[in-house]
Amino acid sequence: MKAFTTHCGIAAPLLRINIDTDAIIPSREMRRVSKKGLGEGLFASSRYVMSDSRELNPDFILNKAEYANTTILLTGNNFGCGSSREHAVWALAEYGIRAIIAPSFGAIFYQNCMRNGILPVVLSNEAVMQLSDEIMQDPQKLKIEIDLQEQKVSSKKGLHFEFDIETGSKEMLLNGLDSIGLTLQYEADIKAFEQQTQKQHSWLYLQN
Repeated sequence: MKAFTTHCGIAAPLLRINIDTDAIIPSREMRRVSKKGLGEGLFASSRYVMSDSRELNPDFILNKAEYANTTILLTGNNFGCGSSREHAVWALAEYGIRAIIAPSFGAIFYQNCMRNGILPVVLSNEAVMQLSDEIMQDPQKLKIEIDLQEQKVSSKKGLHFEFDIETGSKEMLLNGLDSIGLTLQYEADIKAFEQQTQKQHSWLYLQN
C-alpha cells in the first residue's frame, strides 16, 4: 500500500450527497477477479454517455479539461454509503484518487479507504464549500494540500482546516501498511508466542 504523508493535488468538486458505492462503481463494472482495471469503471454511469460504451460524457466533472489529473475529491454528506463493496475504493485508488474530503462518509467505506491508501478527511460542509469555491476559479493552479502528520488541509489562497483521525488508522496510512502489514510488524512476537504456547500446551497442536 502506498504511504500517505503529505499530498498536494488537483481537487474536483463532486458536490452531491449520498453518493453510494453503486454510483462509484456500478455492479456491471465488477467483472474482474482482481483490482486491476477497475478504475475504468469509476463513476461509469455518469462518466460515460451510455452504459454499454466508453464514450466520455463531456458534462461529467472528471472529464472536463480543467479537472484533468484530479487526485482529490470534494463531496457531500454520506459519501460511500450503500453496499460494502471494496471495489469502490479500489476503483478510486486505481484512477488516482488519494484523498476525499466530505462532511461524512459511509462507515464501511471510510474504513475501506484507510486500508487501501486513500485518506478520507471529514470537514464541515461549510469548509468543503469554501475549498470548492476557491479551487473552481482555476483548478489546475489552485491545488489543495493535505498534511496527514499535522492533520491539516490548506489551500493556495490561505484556507486552513484541521481534521481528526483515529491514531491507528493514521499510522497505517503514514507507513503504507494495510491490516496484514500492520500485523506483520509483530511477526517475531507472534512466533515467540506460538513457540511458548506449543511447549506449554502441546496437545493443542497436531503431531506429524
